[in-house]
Amino acid sequence: MSDSALEVIGLYKNFGALEVAHNIDFTLKRGARHALIGPNGAGKTTFINLITGVLTPSSGQIILNGQDITGLGQAERSRCGIARTFQINQLFRGLTVLENVVLAIAERQGIASSMFRPLSSYSEVTDEAMELLGNFELNEDALRRIDELPYGRQRLVEIVIALGQRPSVLLLDEPAAGIPSSESQHILDAASALSSDITVLIIEHDMEIVFSVADYITVLVSGAVLTEGEPEVIAADERVRAVYLGELDRG
Repeated sequence: MSDSALEVIGLYKNFGALEVAHNIDFTLKRGARHALIGPNGAGKTTFINLITGVLTPSSGQIILNGQDITGLGQAERSRCGIARTFQINQLFRGLTVLENVVLAIAERQGIASSMFRPLSSYSEVTDEAMELLGNFELNEDALRRIDELPYGRQRLVEIVIALGQRPSVLLLDEPAAGIPSSESQHILDAASALSSDITVLIIEHDMEIVFSVADYITVLVSGAVLTEGEPEVIAADERVRAVYLGELDRG
């Protein structure tokens, strides 16, 4: 088996004359904690949308665990082992935390459309959901509605739902977005606690999270890779500081 969980080769996307992804070559090593950073408008979310099938590339290849998934749709890519969270959470706010997680697991098992009985009738699914919630200290919130939770805990629930799909590759799209800095530590702890069997790509503006979690960083600018390397290399790169980290230094 290749040591790469995800490979992107010559990825290109345009909308007419507008290029939003330009000849991107990218490798996500199996088991890595890899961060994708860049200034606003760099094309980070577009890149994730291309990987997950929200957008179709104009050219290039996307290979997941040795399988070419370039021509597959979102649902098929999910079944192949790729899951994501979003900048703005996609939770069912009127349902409980447990119901949200159960639905994700049931969808993975192909039984979501036939679940008409009370949750207690699906003990195997609910047991798995409660175990996942317990791993993130969310079990006490299981019967609370999503809209009753602080936003930081909602973001944790979204990570749990993604894990309910049993992905081999997990894409965390700005998991700390909208969360007060006092609560971002929970996201950091959650990312750090993920199983080493799961390869993680995190897209994040919070540099504390990036440099605490990532073992490798790719910098994207204007839809193309500027540079990549280990965190200490990226932190010392003057080009990176000029286009991204320098903005933080100036406040």
